[in-house]
Amino acid sequence: MTSTDTVAISGHPLEPLDADEVAAASAILTASEVFVEGSRFVFIELAEPPKADVVAWVPGTPWDRQVALLLRNPKTRSTYEAVVSLTRGLVVSWRVAEGLQAPTTAAEFMACEEIVRADPRWQAAMRRRGVSDFGLCMVDPWAAGHTGPEDDPALRRILRPLTFVRTSPHDNGYARPVEGLIAVVDLDAMEVIDVIDHGVVPLPPLAGNYEPDLLVEPGNVTGFTRLREPLRPIVITQPDGPSFTVSGHHVEWANWRLRIGFTPREGLVLHDVGYVEAGVTRPVLYRASVAEMYVPYGDPGPTHWNKNVFDMGEYGLGWLANSLTLGCDCLGEIFYFDGVVNDQDGGPTTIPNAICMHEEDASVGWKHTDFRTLRGEVRRNRRLVISFFATVGNYEYGFYWNLYLDGSIELEIKLTGVLSTGACEPGSDPEHGTLIAPGLYAPNHEHYFSIRLDMRVDGDRNSVFEVDSRSAGPMGPANPHGNAWRTVRTAITSEAAGGRDGNPLNGRSWLITSADRTSLLGAPTAYKLEPGAYTAPLWVDGSQQSRRGGFATKQLWVTAYDPAQRYAAGDYVAQNVSGDGVSRYVEADRPLTDTDVVLWYTAGAHHVVRPEDWPVMPVTRVGFHLKPFGFFDGNPMLDLPPEKQVGHPAGTGGCSHCADGQCACH
Repeated sequence: MTSTDTVAISGHPLEPLDADEVAAASAILTASEVFVEGSRFVFIELAEPPKADVVAWVPGTPWDRQVALLLRNPKTRSTYEAVVSLTRGLVVSWRVAEGLQAPTTAAEFMACEEIVRADPRWQAAMRRRGVSDFGLCMVDPWAAGHTGPEDDPALRRILRPLTFVRTSPHDNGYARPVEGLIAVVDLDAMEVIDVIDHGVVPLPPLAGNYEPDLLVEPGNVTGFTRLREPLRPIVITQPDGPSFTVSGHHVEWANWRLRIGFTPREGLVLHDVGYVEAGVTRPVLYRASVAEMYVPYGDPGPTHWNKNVFDMGEYGLGWLANSLTLGCDCLGEIFYFDGVVNDQDGGPTTIPNAICMHEEDASVGWKHTDFRTLRGEVRRNRRLVISFFATVGNYEYGFYWNLYLDGSIELEIKLTGVLSTGACEPGSDPEHGTLIAPGLYAPNHEHYFSIRLDMRVDGDRNSVFEVDSRSAGPMGPANPHGNAWRTVRTAITSEAAGGRDGNPLNGRSWLITSADRTSLLGAPTAYKLEPGAYTAPLWVDGSQQSRRGGFATKQLWVTAYDPAQRYAAGDYVAQNVSGDGVSRYVEADRPLTDTDVVLWYTAGAHHVVRPEDWPVMPVTRVGFHLKPFGFFDGNPMLDLPPEKQVGHPAGTGGCSHCADGQCACH
């Protein structure tokens, strides 16, 4: 663990690890004297260099390529953290993460199902329900949460799996949940340490299939007998190819410049996002990622009350990413990035097409017709879409970062997949959920996403203001006609004031201003965060949910930049009794004026399930929009030329403007 001179490594310091680097990093660690035999690799990812070094870096400058590794050893029941240098071929640091639990690995995830199905107590419980073909049973390895002192992460590493029954190998097992049956599995010992059976509830009678060949079978809940006639195809073509260029993981599109990153915990990461104006790239974001996902359930029943999963901190989104398919997940001229993660032995695993990038038409960008002269101008907007999908058990989550020609950035999170279900007595009406089929219901639950936005609006020194629209007050000298209103800015000057609630009735937004650049009008250049959907948690103080899910209690948090503070619920979430993360970070009460700030935006919604959400859920969306606010001196789309419309003969478009192959039709 001694230091030697570094040697130059090609590529950018934020280039994600490739398969060879994952293998090399694990080899360096396993060959070192600090490695504990039998340790399993949980995550292997790039150890990002200090921000100042990355900002100052120029091609050709030597730098030390380092890798962060997270491990779990079942024999010592310990979690380890390491950093290795690929440049120097040595271990930089090694420490024991005392009493802390790493996320569940893919190997543990799959092994959990097998050992539960082999347990005699579980088998006896299934026979009591008339099930004898255990091979058709699904066992979902739900995170344990923290139900009491016996779940202390220093004592044992556990999951609490739930069971579902298929009638055939491709059947939707979530149509037949085994209500009241919970196993407790020790992942270090790989054994079932308890099986709790709260009593038999009949399995729901109907299938809930959605695959085409199973959808039309008799006995399916939807009752379809045939598929509808297909719609006529939509074909998206770009005859000259896409407008973006890619070099490694660096992307140039229109005036945008950015880097694509990928980690096993976060999945897709955006780095170094900037906008080119007059040949100069102006920074907007240094780093943007989803920093946690929390799904607490609102049903007090014995099978459901403890469902409160942190899908990132307890599992990891990156290794759960889908391989995306052209024409299904993405449409048009597509560029794919692979995702590289690791297996428990430290070997690389490549997820082909983990990230999809393409352009989309975004309707009218701006338009005006002079009604006196009938002269009109219109320009279409376009967006660059960078997305990935993760399957977390029953649910699918799609994360879409959209960059627009008007200089705005949007995150759209798409929720779909299959509901987590429960069985109920025939004829009952569940109080804490929705009946979606005979004997089958879906509990009320919530989805919360924390998005970490490491801001860099025209430089490293930013401030944050809360902006509300308010009436000028009662009629009087300040409001003589009763119609006046204005916006009021409240500076968020320290972290103690950095937990903010939204207020759509006042049109509340948050403004991130630069301390180093002003606009043509003399005001600090800025970006505005326009919030989207958010609903406050319904848990009560003292509950497990309130202790662990603190980040979800505010729509926005603001902290001073700290490279060690990357996750909204803390580094170690599994079995954590009280929760760490952003709600603790703000206790330091660091100043936030004209400094390096990080925004933690919470997107979320209560999911009151509809029958239409079954058997597979139509996409629902949450997210936010970042818009320039005085960042430019005018409309940044003003210099867009009119679109040249392929296949639209001049003068035939029904508008006064079509000429010479140029079309300004809307």
